Amino acid sequence: MLKLIEPKYDELIFKQELLADEKTMAYNAKWGGAIDFSVERWKGWYDAWVVNPDRRFYRYLYSTEDKAFVGEVAFHFDDEFQCYICNLIIRHCFRGRGFGRAGLKLLLDEAREQGVTVIYDNIARDNPAVKLFNDCGFTEIWRNSDFIMLKREL
Repeated sequence: MLKLIEPKYDELIFKQELLADEKTMAYNAKWGGAIDFSVERWKGWYDAWVVNPDRRFYRYLYSTEDKAFVGEVAFHFDDEFQCYICNLIIRHCFRGRGFGRAGLKLLLDEAREQGVTVIYDNIARDNPAVKLFNDCGFTEIWRNSDFIMLKREL
């Protein structure tokens, strides 16, 4: 079973490790791969995404079977695109076990509960997660040399 967990401040170590992991972040290779989420960045990020999340939502994905965080899900209102964009990352060692599909379903349910009626994701063209999103009802809106923009009505 998979659950959404609001992280405590000291649990941001998982996010730091998740973003620093080269295998997990391989989809981001074109933009530098792993991402530095140093402790100095935690407070501002935590305040914006967890304490006062204006048009934002962020949770860890927790596997009750593994008794571990397996990834993260989020959505936010993107000012550039003027829409809600979602995000899903599953730690590489937990991929292929259905956590992506289950986590995306939980995220979409939460977005719907919060009144979001349409959600998008801009996924790197070479990211294998495109298939997962298509299988979960997202459709392609446009693509460029870097991204595929996907849309799902809720």
